[in-house]
Amino acid sequence: MTIAITAATGQLGRLVVAGLRRTLPAERLAALVRNPAKAADLGVPVRPADYAKPESLVPALTGVSTLLLISSNEIGSRAVQHRNVLTAAKAAGVGHIVYTSLLRADTSTLSLAGEHLETEVALRGLGIPCTILRNGWYSENYTGSIAGALAGGAFLGSAGAGRISSAARADYADAAVAVLTGSGHAGRTYELAGDQSYTLADLAREISRQSGRDIPYRDLPEAEYARILAGFGLPEGFARAIAGWDVSAGQGALFDEGRQLSRLIGRPTTPIAASVAAALRP
Repeated sequence: MTIAITAATGQLGRLVVAGLRRTLPAERLAALVRNPAKAADLGVPVRPADYAKPESLVPALTGVSTLLLISSNEIGSRAVQHRNVLTAAKAAGVGHIVYTSLLRADTSTLSLAGEHLETEVALRGLGIPCTILRNGWYSENYTGSIAGALAGGAFLGSAGAGRISSAARADYADAAVAVLTGSGHAGRTYELAGDQSYTLADLAREISRQSGRDIPYRDLPEAEYARILAGFGLPEGFARAIAGWDVSAGQGALFDEGRQLSRLIGRPTTPIAASVAAALRP
């Protein structure tokens, strides 16, 4: 029985592979990646697979019992790429598919939601038992900006007083491992988010406390925040997307208090203070 992980060399994929290796022999796993050379350090069998190349997918999925489909990072092309994988999984006889979607993808105002929901609909219509992990925000999405905040003297955003229930990427990886190695998950949709919520002003105060510097939160209009991000070198479209996600966060799109994630992994989720400490660690 083989468990395959797509995007296995990505940040989430590597954590999932490492988590699976703690309890399963390497020969029961398969890392599906575009560039096999980058997967040499994973310690598991590697299969070349490219979401955008359907001809690579059926061979990669042959003999797979359970597939973790980690969503593509190519925004705008995701739905097509995911359908390629699902079609190949059906042809290859995969028995169970686990998909990493987005928190409340069916009602979310985040611009990311549409492609996730389209994939969910396609997955449910495939006729293969499936589990949908609707992942909330990774804490790293915000703590990755700490260095810039320290350099610029302020943490920037457009989320207002919106509360964000993020969790560490490792928490979401542990949830995937729990589903891939557990039972009773077929047909389930999990809304996954952190136990604790915070505003970006709270986050700025935590950064200030741990760094010993005064780092205030500067809440900006969406267009101004997008302009500043583009000035930092981000592509304009991506800068506008990030600013828009912050606005949605301000409207509650990243807030959740269901605690399904901590129940699934059997422990509390990583507090934002711990994620800040990790980001500040030399």
